[in-house]
Amino acid sequence: MELGQVAQHADDLDRAAAFYAELLGAPPTGRFDPPGLLFFDLGGTRLLLERGAPSAVLYLRVESVRDQVERLRAAGHPVESEPHVIFSHADDTLGSAGTDEWQAFVRDSEGNLLGLLSQERPD
Repeated sequence: MELGQVAQHADDLDRAAAFYAELLGAPPTGRFDPPGLLFFDLGGTRLLLERGAPSAVLYLRVESVRDQVERLRAAGHPVESEPHVIFSHADDTLGSAGTDEWQAFVRDSEGNLLGLLSQERPD
């Protein structure tokens, strides 16, 4: 079994399309309006943005949480939790051994909480 799709609430599909295209570095893969469905590809899993979907907390893996938060902050998006290390990988069970797991939370264009994750070698 594998994850095929996750849904996220979006009141304004145009605004959400602009936010996620910028964040993900890729345009939407599909839009059907009506009924109000917008899709992005997340490494083979579909991200569905829909007016009728409940808000979910998505955690997106990025190259650098610190860099991504600064880009989002500069664009005016609220940062809810500053970048911080939540644990270090002692082995390869959840990530590459010897890396730190970084995390931060921001708000997307629709007010949804969005987690950002990265694994980085200690400075």
